[in-house]
Amino acid sequence: MSFSANTKAELCRDKLQKKCCTLAEACGVLLYCGTVTPELIRIVTESETFAARLPKLFFRAFRVEFDEIQNAAKSSFLITDSAKIRTIFSAIGYSPEISITLHVNYSLLENDCCRRSFLRGAFLCGGSVTDPEKRYHLELSTNRRKVSLETLSLLLDLGFQPKDTIRNASSILYFKQSEAIEDFLAYLGAPVASMEIAEARIEKEMKNKINRIVNCDTANTSKIVEAAQTQIAAIRRLEALGVLETLPEKLRQTAQLRVENPESNLTELATLFDPPLTKSALNHRLRKLTELGKEEA
Repeated sequence: MSFSANTKAELCRDKLQKKCCTLAEACGVLLYCGTVTPELIRIVTESETFAARLPKLFFRAFRVEFDEIQNAAKSSFLITDSAKIRTIFSAIGYSPEISITLHVNYSLLENDCCRRSFLRGAFLCGGSVTDPEKRYHLELSTNRRKVSLETLSLLLDLGFQPKDTIRNASSILYFKQSEAIEDFLAYLGAPVASMEIAEARIEKEMKNKINRIVNCDTANTSKIVEAAQTQIAAIRRLEALGVLETLPEKLRQTAQLRVENPESNLTELATLFDPPLTKSALNHRLRKLTELGKEEA
């Protein structure tokens, strides 16, 4: 299964307990499902675990059963009985005679457990989360703009900071920061999925750190080799012109050790002198040899 499917399976393991939370979760499902009208309620899902949970959820929340369940690549749950639909509308505080649009009934979400259940239902029906090995992205999608904005207000009140956009007539709330996704999934009741994202983030950070160190070491090594080649080329010119043997002993010794140790950095090369040189003194000598080699070229 995909990471998103596994996350929904984890959320569905949470048992239906309090009636208030069951109603809040069912409300989240309805506001984030495909069709809710006075004539038809249709809920479509690819999640097998959510499909198994849905009939129990609706019966406990509304005491109604689905009129038809269609199982194919996706499962479709339909209610066409007008009496059942009126019962559901009444329970979630929606009246087609008063309002033409669905809305979040905040009176059902007074307790934190109910807010969590509402968001769980919204995610189970209209949410998705990307495999953290690929990228970080979690979203809640509905075709009801008012519902999305009201959900946004709820999330802001809870301390979350989702982004808001519209895509192909759907209103989207989304997170793209791994820590925000971890916190949101943990809040919904999916600690395993949250931990997997945290582990993926830490692993990526470690790999990036190692890559930076390797790249830095490679760059430093390249600089050391390039500098050594320039110094050795200058020494060879001085040697070919017979100038090297006329230089002071300290410069001749420096030239010899540099030619014999072309891959050593300044710190390593300085320790080969007796007594050892400071890095600054060695750098001064090598710079002098390089300048002399350029003058004699």
